[in-house]
Amino acid sequence: MQSTGIPLLKFFGHYRPEQISTSLCRDYAAARYRDGVGQGTVWTELGHLSTVLSSAKKRGLTHFKPEIWRPSKPAPKDRYFTKAEIARLLAVGGTPHHVKLAMLLMLSTAGRVGAILDLTWDRVDFDRNQINLKTDGAATRKGRAVVPMNDGLRAELLFARNATISEYVVEWAGKQVKSVRKGLETVGRVSGVEGVTAHVFRHTAAVHMAEAGISMSEISQYLGHSNSMITERVYARYSPTHLLKAAQVLDFTRIEKDHCDGEQ
Repeated sequence: MQSTGIPLLKFFGHYRPEQISTSLCRDYAAARYRDGVGQGTVWTELGHLSTVLSSAKKRGLTHFKPEIWRPSKPAPKDRYFTKAEIARLLAVGGTPHHVKLAMLLMLSTAGRVGAILDLTWDRVDFDRNQINLKTDGAATRKGRAVVPMNDGLRAELLFARNATISEYVVEWAGKQVKSVRKGLETVGRVSGVEGVTAHVFRHTAAVHMAEAGISMSEISQYLGHSNSMITERVYARYSPTHLLKAAQVLDFTRIEKDHCDGEQ
């Protein structure tokens, strides 16, 4: 909300709720496209505007809540990193430690970048080998979960813990890192790997779990989804066993063989 609020307030801030129309929302979308922002981002931003206005009406701050037009929601992107691409990303020399640590955390926890950058050391439990991506008062917060540490991530976190000078796991000069976007862009350019964004790391983690045959229920818990049906809708197709039983039923080449064997 803090990041999407910046362009929203800049454009809509001087309007009253009753002045916000479909035409104005379309103008906002056009302006954001000229800024180089994608359709998915505009869809999210205008959705946040609608949420805030609905909340304002419930709280009595306004008596009118306009209908907020939004562009169509883009289809989910299929981009994910192969193991070879992950190796190239992690092998880039000169990558700042906080950027590399953020990449490892996103890959190993399947956490959203916001959860990773918010992570504090008090929620990294080396005794129980767990990482708690949730924050106080955010029990149902989107995409946040409690996940175990794998050996590789544990080693990196132990190293980082000894060198840290702040409460945040991903830090720079003793302060919380607000964004790793530019760092990821640099790593992508140097490694020659295309489409390096924070969301692709989360998607990559989920795809590799699915390809390894991890159950949709477990993947759902890792992703912090409220319902495993959400996970299955996106990731079941990556599982080697997905629809396999159904496919075997449709193997009609066996009918001819069985029929011939029966006649003999």
